[in-house]
Formats: sequence, C-alpha cells, structure tokens
Amino acid sequence: MNILDKIVLNKKVEIEVAKSNVSIAQLEASEFFNRTPYSFREFLLAPDRTGIIAEFKRKSPSKGIINDKVSVKEVTSAYAAAGASALSVLTDRNFFMGDKPDLIAARDANTIPLLRKDFMIDEYQVLEAKAWGADIILLIAAILTPAEIQTLASLAKSLGLNVLLEVHNLEELQRSINPNLDAIGVNNRNLADFTVSVDTSFQLAGHIPAEFLKISESAISNTEIIKSLKQAGFNGFLIGENFMKEQDPGAAIREFVKGL
Repeated sequence: MNILDKIVLNKKVEIEVAKSNVSIAQLEASEFFNRTPYSFREFLLAPDRTGIIAEFKRKSPSKGIINDKVSVKEVTSAYAAAGASALSVLTDRNFFMGDKPDLIAARDANTIPLLRKDFMIDEYQVLEAKAWGADIILLIAAILTPAEIQTLASLAKSLGLNVLLEVHNLEELQRSINPNLDAIGVNNRNLADFTVSVDTSFQLAGHIPAEFLKISESAISNTEIIKSLKQAGFNGFLIGENFMKEQDPGAAIREFVKGL
C-alpha cells in the first residue's frame, strides 16, 4: 500500500466522523455557503497577477514538517499582496497538519480565489468546501473514477465552485476530462513515491484541450521554469514548499516574483 492509498483509507474514516458531527443542513446554514465564489479564470489570467497559486502547507508525507511556525492569515495575506492569483490551503489533518480553521482564516483574510487542497472522494467534502469559503476544489484523477469525477464536478459547478482536475499522466488525463472542469493541473510529483519532475508538465501540455486552464503543480523552484511553462501554454503555477520552507514565506514570494 503506497502513501496515497493510506491517505484515502484514512479520509474515508474522517468523512464518516465529519458526517456524524455536522449535518448537511448545518453546512448549508454556514456563514460562507451562500457567498458567490470568485472566478478562478478571471484571477489566473489577470494581467496584474502572477499566475502563481501559492500554497500554505505545514507538512507533507515526503518531507515531514516544512514550516509549523507561521500563521495562515499572515502567510496567505502576504501571498496575495505579492500578486498570487489564488491561494491553496491544505485541510488534511493527519498527513499535512491542515484543518478547517486554516481555510476559514485564509478566507477571512483574503479577497482572491481559495482552493481547498484535500483528497476529495465524497460529495459531503464538496459541500464542506463551499461552507468553509473555498472557491475551488481539487479532484485527483489517481483516486477517482471518471464517474466519480463527473459526479463531484457536477455538484461543485451547481454550487458555483471552480473545479481543478489533477492528473499525473496521459492515461489519467484522457479518461478524466469532462465539461464540468475549469482547469487541469499536471502534478509533477508522483503521488505513489513522491519523486518530482517538471518534465511531466511539458509532456502533457499539448494534450490538454484549449478550453481548460493549464496548471503546473510542484517542482517549480525558480522563475525560469515558469517562463518555460508559459511558453508551453501553462496559465498557472502551484508553488508551496518553495515558499513554505523559508522562515518567512511572504518574503520568499516577494523575492521570487521579482524574477518574473
């Protein structure tokens, strides 16, 4: 069993506990449920923004603790002020030290699109994302069937949410595409063994249909990589560890964008 399998097994237990603690009616009555989500496309393509989806991540299964000394409000606000097009916030507790309050704190502090970064396998999680103030959900092709992607994406769109599909190879891409997606992200990290290679994005770039935003995720450590990815047709660049590994992630993104 690889780490992804372990995460999904744990997620199933988490979801059942959440369902027993918070009803769908309670989610629908929450503060953010009726807010209109921001347009991912609008912010990603805005000329005054960088295309960077800046991630708040304390820990990962491959690296262990990355940075558990900073506050989500301070870091995400600094990301937004530096020109990030969107924010990604981990909400997985056991493997990434994330949680619901992180997403809510990021929502309260920012007026740009917010991605709930988690392992989405159940419609309940989509309702949670809406209730917690997210604008974008992530669907990972490696853990979902095409039918499950269709179901979750359709629900998300009915709630006004943006949908980012994450793929790792051509087979996942071709079997998972459906019209309810807004963006397709190529994860340069192999979720089975956590090795990274930005070549994955370059290999898949030409296979992503033009109607979808193209996002490259992980292994982006310098601005020259972003410039090359833009030439290959990518609109967005998810960067987390490169900023979070620094004592001051906000200063790290400010310095990084000077090279764009």
